[in-house]
Amino acid sequence: MRIVVLCSSPYGETGCAVAARMAQSGYVPAGAVTLPAGDRGTLLRKLGQWGVRGSLRYAWSKLAPGPADQGGVRNPHLETALKHAGKALRNLHEVARAYGFPVFTCAGQNSPAAIAQVRQWSPDLLIFTGGDILRKELLAVPRYGVLNSHLALLPEIRGMSSPEWSLLYDVPLGVTIHYMDAGIDTGPILLRRKFPHAADCNSLNDLRNRMIAFGMELLAETVAALDKGTISPLAQADHGKDTQFFVMHERLKAEAARRLERTRQTSLAGKANA
Repeated sequence: MRIVVLCSSPYGETGCAVAARMAQSGYVPAGAVTLPAGDRGTLLRKLGQWGVRGSLRYAWSKLAPGPADQGGVRNPHLETALKHAGKALRNLHEVARAYGFPVFTCAGQNSPAAIAQVRQWSPDLLIFTGGDILRKELLAVPRYGVLNSHLALLPEIRGMSSPEWSLLYDVPLGVTIHYMDAGIDTGPILLRRKFPHAADCNSLNDLRNRMIAFGMELLAETVAALDKGTISPLAQADHGKDTQFFVMHERLKAEAARRLERTRQTSLAGKANA
């Protein structure tokens, strides 16, 4: 099974961790395609997600040298995947050197240069970990398709801020591994699983970090199952309404955080009474 990983930045932890995890599970990428570190769209998304201070702290943790046992891992639940030879791999080039695969940097994942490089690698699967909205020409390159880990159950919750919208709409938290198509989170489903650790999460940020790591493990499981021929895609059921959501307003996010905290407190009370 030949895979290629698509990354939004050489310093994106999720892309680095997914590439490393695939290699650790026996599927060393044929290559990885990344947008440059200074890509405007990626920078704007991170500024919106983390703010200026958080973004600067993250950049410093990746660029500044640190002790051998500290790699500036922002998401602690990805640390196991990023650890190699006693230290945390801090960027995609370090991951590539550790596991022996090439990295191609491009101005756009849909660019002719990127598509030509991906075709040269002849992948069975692309694994999307962030970046551009993929166009049909790139989606058609891999033999099987392009995998995405969506942090919600599909088709109930599509689009942005999906863990938070799941909490507000009382939809069970979960992760869906699906093939990407021309729509937004509308492609065929390969694996759909409820997230079992919501009661352990002490914030929305912790929830998202844990769900990203959970999705990474489901991606590894899906790739292995596709290689063995033990899993098949299923078209998404008609949910009867448009379920695409957008970035959540801070007031609604605060309500989602309160609901997550209620889940945690209910779990703690249940354990105390057991």
